[in-house]
Amino acid sequence: MNTVAKRERGTFADLFDWLESEFPSFPMIRPLIGGQMMRVEESFEDGYFVLRGELPGIDPENDLEIEISNDMLTVKAERREQTREAQRSEFRYGRFSRSVSLPAGANEEDVQATYKDGILTIRVGMKEQKEPQTRRIPVSKD
Repeated sequence: MNTVAKRERGTFADLFDWLESEFPSFPMIRPLIGGQMMRVEESFEDGYFVLRGELPGIDPENDLEIEISNDMLTVKAERREQTREAQRSEFRYGRFSRSVSLPAGANEEDVQATYKDGILTIRVGMKEQKEPQTRRIPVSKD
């Protein structure tokens, strides 16, 4: 069973996409975000937290780095511009980076990553969590 991980709408990635689309010649936008944002989707599938990211046109062996540290998953990639005699290009080249907080119970030792058809898929195992139990604490009088 797949369950979509809920995130708030209106992220910084959406803001910068809007700024780039409305003001494409404004030179200060890209340095503000330190590269380009990678679009991602998160879900829970069969005991795993699954992160999928759009990264078309990269070589995963040479242009991709994935790190996990302190409950944070970070993906860094670079799409290198190829020299062609194109008159116009709307492709995005350069460095892409995205950090995502892992959900509570994520097992940082159980991680697999695959890349197929321009989509990076990272699966992080989830530790079994017990239902929180309410316990009454007695109060003593001094």
